[in-house]
Formats: sequence, structure tokens, C-alpha cells
Amino acid sequence: MQEAVPTSVEQEGAAAVASASLERIDLYPFQHRLSDVMSPAATGFQPQDAIAAVIAELARQHTSCLIAVDRNHRPIGIITEHDVIEALARHGPEAMAMPAEKLMTTPVASMLPDAFLFAAIARMYRLGIRHLAITDPIDGKLLGVLRMATLLRQRAEEALMVQGDIAAARSAADLHAIIMHLPKLAAALRREALQPDQIAGVISTVIREATKRAAELALAEMEAAGRGPAPARWTLLILGSAGRSESLLAADQDNALIHDGESDDLPWFAEFGKRVADLLDGAGIPYCRGGVMAANRELRHNLRGWRRCISAWLEAATPEALLNADIFYDFRPVAGDMALAATLRAEATTSARGHRVFHALLARAIGSKGSALSLLGHFKTREGRVDLKARGLHPLVSGARVLALELGVRETGTLARWRAARAAQLVSESDLIRIEDAFTLLLDLVLEQQLADIERGIAPSSKVETGRLHMIERQRLKQALQMSAQIDLLVRNSLGLT
Repeated sequence: MQEAVPTSVEQEGAAAVASASLERIDLYPFQHRLSDVMSPAATGFQPQDAIAAVIAELARQHTSCLIAVDRNHRPIGIITEHDVIEALARHGPEAMAMPAEKLMTTPVASMLPDAFLFAAIARMYRLGIRHLAITDPIDGKLLGVLRMATLLRQRAEEALMVQGDIAAARSAADLHAIIMHLPKLAAALRREALQPDQIAGVISTVIREATKRAAELALAEMEAAGRGPAPARWTLLILGSAGRSESLLAADQDNALIHDGESDDLPWFAEFGKRVADLLDGAGIPYCRGGVMAANRELRHNLRGWRRCISAWLEAATPEALLNADIFYDFRPVAGDMALAATLRAEATTSARGHRVFHALLARAIGSKGSALSLLGHFKTREGRVDLKARGLHPLVSGARVLALELGVRETGTLARWRAARAAQLVSESDLIRIEDAFTLLLDLVLEQQLADIERGIAPSSKVETGRLHMIERQRLKQALQMSAQIDLLVRNSLGLT
């Protein structure tokens, strides 16, 4: 029977339900990652084992599921209590002698440990499953399991309302529908007093997952167009704010690609990069104005090619080289073979550590955009606004990156990098507190302005209207900008640079 088309009244009713859900959102799934809530995974059967043995093992371990693993401890199949009950109901006593492989589900649905709980909720709901394996991002080993019993405590339906499941998207239009939901999600999280950096982390997760899905859709398009599979292993990297988990509502594309092909550039990857960029643009994540996309030749290399780029950046003193390095060192893998990214990260971190000349150049470039305050302490506005990304957040982000490179820290988040610098005694506790306060306030003011602009039909940006701030907010903003203006000096002093 043909499905009934919802009336406008029904559509309005559905929208009202979604809106009500956003008003009372449960924060827990947006604050915790799977590594925080996963349980140890119960193993103990092989595909050839009889169901009777599986039942005995389920009882012995007092668990609702068992996962079979291969010799490298990677999951190859899963059997649940529900599977056993269904087999007994269908086959009776004969089921006891059946091999486990007749019942087990393969491949095993899995996610990575740093995924947010809200994304797991959506995945499990879509697949209709009660258990989700948690696997290592590099070697695929089984780390743990997430059970529906845990998720039920987190009000799964509400998280699903605001997340959707990016993995189910079949087109740029499907991804666009999810991306367009981000402002409502951010507004709901902000109303519930979630910290600005946590909200940025949620937004960044959605952007990274959308980028991963765009890569998967691009692969399917390449196959359909007769281009075949990739000619070599590859990894799509996301750069910039999404790599740092600091994206807000005006993010564009920043991505790159590494592969292990013999030639540094291969036509297949050129087309693949373009398709990914086109899909993301159609999804509401626009092309990078600076061309920082795997669609461009400069952002696609094999490992040898990236080594040459890194060496050139470390030795050059040009603004372009510093800008490229700034963007690159925040990278995070989102799709493909993660081991390639791990190798690149190790080499990039090792090569930059202790490179004093390079660090000095990066430190001097921190304040290149100038202060947002005049000598008399007034805001330097243009059309009543101050760009808090360029004049406030940029020095904090860049300063943290320089210190991380000096220390060989692989963290990409700005606050995590500053805290590592504090642990290494490169900055004082009082400076760290001021930096954390400044970073948090700047993020929050930009997000607040973006939400207000979107509500008024204005494209979101990082420019904040100072006239709309209360007196106390204006004073706090001036203090934050004063802190940002001192970062280049603080970094140079920390590293003993003149």
C-alpha cells in the first residue's frame, strides 16, 4: 500500500515535537564519548562452536552478548541472547547443535572510542541493534562494547531527534538536512549551559562525520562512474578548527589527503578529492576560500610528498609557508586507512620538535593580525563589529600550536595544548587560567552572535557586534582581548626566544 503523504498540519506537528525535544535535551550523550561508558567486551566463542556451548558461555560470563575475534583480536561476529532465543523458538532443541556461525551477525557494527555517545545512539537506533563494538582506530582490535541498557539511560530518542544518522545519508541533500540542524542543536546545548568548547566539540564531530560520509559517497560515485577502487591506500584528513574540535557555525572545508601510492599524485585521487569537496559544499559545508581542500594538488601527497612539504615549511621563512604549517598541524584523520595518518603524525611531530628557528617565526607571526583594542582600550570595530576569530582566538590557537610543536605534543585541541604547556612549566598557572577564561569567553561570544545572526537571516561569521554586549560582557571581552594580545610575547618568553 502506498504510504500516506503527511498533511501540512502533520508536518507542523512533527516540527513542533522536534522543537519541544530540543528544548529539553539531555546533555549526557553530548558530553561523553564511548570510551567513557563502554564495558569490557565478552569473548569466548568461535564460529564453529555449537550453540549449546555459546549458551553456556553467556551464562558463565553473565553477559547479554558474546563477540568472536580473530587471531589479532578483531571482531568477526556477534551473538546475543536475543539471537539464541529466536533460534530456539524457530528450530527447537535442534538449535543446540547448530554451529554458532549460523546465528552470529557479521560484520560486527562498531565505532571508535572517541565518538560521542549521541552518535552511537543514532547508529544503534538506525540498525536496530542492542550492542555496539568499540574498536581501536589503528589496528581494529576490540576494546569494549556498548549495550542498549546503557543507552536507554541516556534518553536515546531525544539524542536521535537532533543527530539523525549521518551514516545513513545517501546524498549531499541528506547531509545538508543534518548540517542545517546544527544551529538548533547548538542553541539547545547553550541553553543547558554546556561549555562553549564542548559545544564546539559536538559541532566538530558532526562536521567530521559528514566529511567521512562524503568520502564514502564519493567512493560509491567513483565506482558507479567506472573509475574503480582507489589505486593505493589513502586517508582523508580534516584540518583547522574541526581537527581541533573547535568548529562553530561558520565552518568551511579544510581537508587534505595522504596515500601510499608510488607516484606523489594520481589522477584517481584528484577526482576523488573534487567529488568530496562538491558533496560537502552541497551539504552546507562550503568550499574553502583559501583552497585548503584535497581537491587541490598541494593538499594531496604520498608520505614522501608530505615529508618534502614539511621540510620546506620548516626551512622557509615565508608567510605562505607558515600559514600552510599552521593549518596542517591541526590535522585529524576522518576516513580511509588511519594507520597512514598515524605515521604522518609521528613524523610531522618529530621533525618539528626542537626546530627553534621555525618556532621563532611562528611565534612572531602570532600577533600579525594586530590587536582588537586601541591604545586607549576601545574596540577597533568595522561596521560595529570585531572579528573575534582573527583578533582574539587566532593568537590563542597559534600560541598553543607553537608550544605543542616545541614539546612534541600530539594533542590538537587548543586548551589541551595549553594545559600540556603548563604541565611542562612553560606557562604559569595564573596565565593558564587567564588563557582558559579568554578562550572560553571568545568562543561563547562568537557562538552567541552566530545564533543571533542566523535567527535574523544573516550568514554567521566570527564578527561580533560589540554594541549588543552588556557592560560587564564588554569589560570581560576587553580583558580577554588583552590576554590574546600578549600571547606572542608569552610564547617567545616561554621558549627563550627574542
